[in-house]
Amino acid sequence: MSAETLHTLTVGTAGPRIAFLHGLFGQGRNWSTIAKALAGPDGSGARCTLVDLPDHGRSPWTEAFSYEAYAASVAATLRAVDEGPWVVVGHSLGGKVAMTLALTDPGLVARLVVVDIAPKHYGNLDRFTGYIEEMRRLPLAELSDRADAERRFEESDPGVKAFLLQNLRREGTTWRWQANVELFAADAAQGNESLIADFPFEAGSVEPYAGPVLWIAGAESRYIKDEDAATMRALFPRVRQLTVKGASHWVHSDAPAVVVEALRRVVAAPPA
Repeated sequence: MSAETLHTLTVGTAGPRIAFLHGLFGQGRNWSTIAKALAGPDGSGARCTLVDLPDHGRSPWTEAFSYEAYAASVAATLRAVDEGPWVVVGHSLGGKVAMTLALTDPGLVARLVVVDIAPKHYGNLDRFTGYIEEMRRLPLAELSDRADAERRFEESDPGVKAFLLQNLRREGTTWRWQANVELFAADAAQGNESLIADFPFEAGSVEPYAGPVLWIAGAESRYIKDEDAATMRALFPRVRQLTVKGASHWVHSDAPAVVVEALRRVVAAPPA
């Protein structure tokens, strides 16, 4: 995929530049609450750019998954807005994209915030396979309206159901998934060879990112383990970890006030 610009939403009119990268099956608008809090009531606290990653939301689809290609598209998108450098915040999949961006284009990233993900291979996408199959089973050609889709969709968890169905879009009389479900299904079918579950760099394979890094973990999440710290420090020597009590993988949804305060401190810190 060429490094083409991606769909974005803008929150705020003045202040430091902050980019937000969402997780798998997410969209930039998932960070709207955090962005509005940082921008403040008059919009002057920060200028937040909420990015739809490739294969998500209103951004273009790709034919093959690649963290390097995702990062290149994010870089092109951010530079089209402002040469930067930027504070870049990424959650889960978006956290891996953000880390890749910092390692491959460090001049664009003034500070990095990685939310509940580590720079490692997670083995496979088994945790997402059920969601992917539920989405593939929904008979798009038969849907009459969104309520019909909600009735037919098999996911039992209301929160997960709403999150996944945000990807359903109607164009005229036709329904389609905004997320590139078939691409993700093909990657999940690779088992332990999944590129999404992997990370493109190992310690020693690339020059470490020299900027400040805040690594936010949910205390109730299993995505970050104690043994991940060594790899994180090798790639990001100036990392500082914040573990949020009571928060799951969705730290910014479970503890928005904590995340907002942490990001305010990142933004307000003296130049690196």
